[in-house]
Amino acid sequence: MKNIASRFQAAPDGLLAAVLLSVLATAGFYYVNIMPALVDGLKVGLHFSDRAAGLAGSANVYGAAVGALAATFLVARWPWRRTAVVLLLALIACDLTSIFVTESSTMIAVRALHGLAGGTLVGFSYAIFARTRNPERVFGMLLVVQGGLGGLGVMALPQLVPMFGTRALFLSLAAFSIAALASMPFLAPYPPRTRGGPGPQAEAREQLAAARVPAGRLLLALALLATFLFQFANMLLFTYIIGLAKHFGLEPLHAATVVGVSTWIGMLGSALVVVFGTRFGRLRSLTATLLLTAVGMWVLHHSDNALVFAAANVGTSITWSFVIAHLLGMCARCDLDGVSAALGGFASKMGLATGPFAGALLLHGNRYDLLINMATAGIIACTVATFLPAQRLDRLDEQLGSLADSQSPGS
Repeated sequence: MKNIASRFQAAPDGLLAAVLLSVLATAGFYYVNIMPALVDGLKVGLHFSDRAAGLAGSANVYGAAVGALAATFLVARWPWRRTAVVLLLALIACDLTSIFVTESSTMIAVRALHGLAGGTLVGFSYAIFARTRNPERVFGMLLVVQGGLGGLGVMALPQLVPMFGTRALFLSLAAFSIAALASMPFLAPYPPRTRGGPGPQAEAREQLAAARVPAGRLLLALALLATFLFQFANMLLFTYIIGLAKHFGLEPLHAATVVGVSTWIGMLGSALVVVFGTRFGRLRSLTATLLLTAVGMWVLHHSDNALVFAAANVGTSITWSFVIAHLLGMCARCDLDGVSAALGGFASKMGLATGPFAGALLLHGNRYDLLINMATAGIIACTVATFLPAQRLDRLDEQLGSLADSQSPGS
């Protein structure tokens, strides 16, 4: 029976496997990719206030952060496939329940439970990413999948909510979880990679890991901090981007279309990671791209110009998908069994949750200028935090390449 099942499974490190793994992870936090539509839909469909809608979105992601943290203790103990099936069923149940909720405090509670299941699923998914040969490329594919579907959701859902209510939002989320559930049989087993595993690649990684034990925790801490700051800064603005456009006098439908198209175009950034991986080094790539992100955020001060608003959204969408794939990949590189990858998911979720929460507290009097300034400062701080881990991992990759060459036949 196992032989028959394995015949239909995708090659563990192939392109199809990367797509299926991306679908699995995306099911855990697709709501993040459509957060502007979700928050705006709660305001339009259920007449929630800005604060109530923002807190519902924030609770969803804070629940995910708790789930991602829980996953760090579970990924080495629980069978990932069975766990993923249970978590996907829990997500579907929460989304279907949300259709019938009309009171803000109840919605916040249900979305927090949804986030708890989703965050745990994402933590397990990231641990599986770390068991592939090139985690950065799988994270890049993840961003391609998220960008394509997220752009569609941001453009389509705001137009469906006035006609069908909030059930359009939650049915779309449930449908995605069902699709992820259907893809599960086609994924390979992905057993944990134990230390001292077979092959020169595993031996080389183990030798390098042993050489960096004194600094390993510092590198991981800085990578986690950078991931948190980057996601915090992005969600601080992205969650309220349609409201920001309205504040500067742009048409809501135009703004939603711009954000959706920008999300699609942003897939170029993650596609670059899929194609090139870390071939050009992390330090130079991340520093340049993060500085471009800061500039793109700051120019949103001039969003009264529709062209500037569009250019800033397109530019930051491209840089976001490029940077976050590298940041999560950096976290995944810090161990062999996927725990650091799950911790990266936790840091990411904390940033994703804290951004909308901070925005909900700061938006009194439509202080969008303050949000823009805080987001720009967060990106600059992220740039500083990435320097040491990016530099050290680039150096380790060079050593790994040299070690692999020395162990190859004929060397």
